[in-house]
Amino acid sequence: MDARDPELRRELDATLKARAELGPEYETALVDSFLEKVEQRLDGTLDRRMRRHLAEQQMVVARGSAQPAGAPSGNFGERFGFAAVSLVLAIPLSAIGVANAGMGGLVVAWLGIFGVNAVHAARTWPWSRSRSRTGRDESDWTD
Repeated sequence: MDARDPELRRELDATLKARAELGPEYETALVDSFLEKVEQRLDGTLDRRMRRHLAEQQMVVARGSAQPAGAPSGNFGERFGFAAVSLVLAIPLSAIGVANAGMGGLVVAWLGIFGVNAVHAARTWPWSRSRSRTGRDESDWTD
């Protein structure tokens, strides 16, 4: 247990004392109760960190930068969601491909999945948007 969180340390000590007094038949309930408190503490910490991170990103954007420094182009949630849906749909598409055309159908299904993901990924590559239709760099339009 980390000494940086004295309240959680006290909770652990109280749980261990209660176990000693109540006996091993209450051990599961006591451990579950303690783990619930740890989980609540972690949730609170993660919430604070996420809010701080989002506030920092909003400050960077508000100060004029198009996106925070070091952030990858594109929305992570969008990219992750697209990849997850793609993999979930790959299962039935693979089964349909194999059932109807054997290994050739499987290959075609996966080439299609790969193609759709490649096009989606190309949309978020920074170099794919570095020049406008006129051939001028996008940075020419900023002050």
